[in-house]
Amino acid sequence: MTSTPRAINEKYRDRQVATATVTPVSDPCVGDLATPVNSGFFTKALINNLPFYRKGLSPNFRGLEVGAAFGYILFGPFAITGPLRNTDFGQTAGLLAAVGAVHILTALLVLYNNPGKAPIVQPPGPTVNEPPADLFTNRGWADFTSGFWLGGCGGAAFAWFLCGTFHLDALMSVAGGVWSVS
Repeated sequence: MTSTPRAINEKYRDRQVATATVTPVSDPCVGDLATPVNSGFFTKALINNLPFYRKGLSPNFRGLEVGAAFGYILFGPFAITGPLRNTDFGQTAGLLAAVGAVHILTALLVLYNNPGKAPIVQPPGPTVNEPPADLFTNRGWADFTSGFWLGGCGGAAFAWFLCGTFHLDALMSVAGGVWSVS
């Protein structure tokens, strides 16, 4: 089955985007269509530079980068809006909660890598032309998961360390007082 680009109907055509076409990538019934949004230069550059799809990274390092971002981001909501936010233990409770959330996410990644099944390989699409082949194997996903755990715990610890410094201590008390009831 060959796919030919279908031009937009003249009634719906935007005068500024006169060359925009929607083409099916493979089977049009699947719904994986190449549109000006998902196959545009900016979108492709953004998605292909994320650690999950960036070329030249090992699965372990991919997991390390993704996990560090998750751990770093998870620390803030737990520390600032947690039940111990106005106590001396608020930041430590935020660290422990973020590490606990990273453990739960790591357990979900382990469950996704079901060893009895063949790995689910992502097909090439309009946004990612060459998905990383080494990641979509049982061993690659296991390496990604171990890197995610290490990066997540390290990212949460790094955020805890930064928020415990002298310069950010006053900002943390102000942010914690915003959501206080009394």
